Amino acid sequence: MTADVRPGPATTRRDRAIRVGGVACALAAAAVVVHGDLGAASGWWLAVDVAGGAVACGALWLARRWPATMALVAVALAVPAASASVAAGIATLMTALYRRSAVAIAVGAAWVAATLARFWLRSPGLAPYPVWALVAVLFGVALTGWGMLARARRQLVLSLEERVRRAEEEQRRRVEQARHAERLAIAREMHDVLAHRLSLLALHAGALQFNARADPEEVVEAAAVVRSSAHQALQELRQVISVLREAPVLAELDLHALVEEVRQAGMEVEMRDGGVRLPGLPGQTARAAYRIVQEGLTNARKHAPGRPVTVRLDGGPEQGLAIEVRNPVVHAPRGEGAGLAGMRERAELAGGRVEQAGMDNGEFRLAVWLPWPV
Repeated sequence: MTADVRPGPATTRRDRAIRVGGVACALAAAAVVVHGDLGAASGWWLAVDVAGGAVACGALWLARRWPATMALVAVALAVPAASASVAAGIATLMTALYRRSAVAIAVGAAWVAATLARFWLRSPGLAPYPVWALVAVLFGVALTGWGMLARARRQLVLSLEERVRRAEEEQRRRVEQARHAERLAIAREMHDVLAHRLSLLALHAGALQFNARADPEEVVEAAAVVRSSAHQALQELRQVISVLREAPVLAELDLHALVEEVRQAGMEVEMRDGGVRLPGLPGQTARAAYRIVQEGLTNARKHAPGRPVTVRLDGGPEQGLAIEVRNPVVHAPRGEGAGLAGMRERAELAGGRVEQAGMDNGEFRLAVWLPWPV
């Protein structure tokens, strides 16, 4: 059983036009009935018709706000006053439109009973009473059924509109989550890529500052290195901007080139790759491994400048890829910074885990395991 629909007062131009149209139809029908009774009905029947029709039309004006109550008033008036019958029928239809099924059926049954009683008291003629009784029943069923059907259709439309609204809100929420994920991805890429490149740039610039009195050729060479590092930083910044659209090409993920670049900056790095080549790994695993090694070297350069670093890769298909970065510590890191947090997130997104990121026998040890499916 469906619930009531409370339309409230007419507020739109369409609502007011429907209300005025209904009352006008009821008044016109009442006028026709009264005009027909001018020569046939007695004086008191005519007075009842006029008064009943007027009151029923007034009740119809209020039927939008109180449909069931006003419909019962008009139905009761339709028993002695034939001029109230059309207003009673319209009010019955409005009850079926705005009230639950049980109330609509009850009001429809009251309208049929009132019509049968009026036909019994004042037969319209032209046909025997059973015919008019059948007409009254059919018309009452048609009014109530039409109103209930229209109400069910309207509720279906409202339900679909609510579903559309919820779907739009859900879509808007997903878009916001996607935007948040994009911002996190950009922040992670900027930290992993630019922090590495800019730390190299700062290292070369510092060397240039301390060796300002060196030979002009050495100064020019150092300045060229700084300029080249700045240019590469700009290139990698462009790659960061496009990271959400397409992943880096696997062929560009060369750990040996990365280690060689760090060595040229003055770091002592020992590379043990165990025969692992990143382009031969699954794409997500390869990219995660490259960024993890890059972040490990950046942390080592930050917290242990001038100390040797060992990078080790080992593993195989189904066994997984083990990554380890070790270095003696000069300035022990306090807590877990953004780099290690981003590294954990990157490893988890690739299906792996950070097994250790802390001190081990006087060295800082970073150990990560990544899946390596066949």
